[in-house]
Amino acid sequence: MEITFLGTSSGVPTRSRNVSSIALRLPQRAEIWLFDCGEGTQHQFLRSALKSSQIRRIFVTHMHGDHTFGLMGLLATIGLAGTGHAIDIYGPGGLEEYIRACCKYSYMDLSRRLRIHRVQPGLVYEDNEFSVSCILLKHRVPAYGYRVVEKDRPGRFKVEEAKALGIPFGPVYGELKRGKTIALDDGRTIRGIDLCEPPETGRKAVYCTDTVFCDAAVDLAQDADVLIHEATFAHQDAEMAFDRLHSTSTMAAQVALLAGVKQLIMTHFSPRYAPGNSLQVENLLEEAKAIFPNTCLAKDFFSYEIPRHRLVENH
Repeated sequence: MEITFLGTSSGVPTRSRNVSSIALRLPQRAEIWLFDCGEGTQHQFLRSALKSSQIRRIFVTHMHGDHTFGLMGLLATIGLAGTGHAIDIYGPGGLEEYIRACCKYSYMDLSRRLRIHRVQPGLVYEDNEFSVSCILLKHRVPAYGYRVVEKDRPGRFKVEEAKALGIPFGPVYGELKRGKTIALDDGRTIRGIDLCEPPETGRKAVYCTDTVFCDAAVDLAQDADVLIHEATFAHQDAEMAFDRLHSTSTMAAQVALLAGVKQLIMTHFSPRYAPGNSLQVENLLEEAKAIFPNTCLAKDFFSYEIPRHRLVENH
């Protein structure tokens, strides 16, 4: 699971930051799941090592333009490229009407390529490897945070040790790999758990934007390996943040601290903190690290690979 930031500015693009979009790359299945799609996202794909042809799912947090205006251009490009698979799009009420209207008035026929799902708090998607859930955050319009959970994986079966024990190759290997205890014909009892490496704990990534500080974000981010949280404003501009229902750097850090996450990555910075101004995004980083030290700043094309963890054996 690798996260690449394709846009890290709020509201409008700047010379160095495009508006919101994050790509979650799943190399084991050659898929990309996109979260938000601000204007110019397809150009950001062209400037990156990512392939838009691998986009399989798109999750939209809310309907503000800096999170949606790139959607139709990207979909048109993918359609013209002729990739055969359908794309599932998830988002709040109004998303389907918006996409259908854009298709109608631009004379695009994507009806057989798109499946549009209106999300509600709770489970959004699940397969045998991943689940995605969402929760309503606190913004001026309905805005959802998303949580992606990778399911636990069994540890690698130690084939060499099984052979050394003289266990005959066959269906018994599959049962041992699943952790079962097996009685062999020679009277020995073999515990599958002794022949498997510790299971790999599934990784958890959470994306919260746009929102002011709220308990829902803390609940969604519980024990996440990485929390991606908006930090539109500096702490000194908290009044503006409350007025516009956006977060400060310190709010993002408080969510990370209360949720017990491993890594906080801040994004969605106001252009007011551009280089040359009295306050810059590096100042926001200092504010956040005073509360939650394991914090870093996102920038366009920054990638972060979520590390794997193994469960500790207790036997």
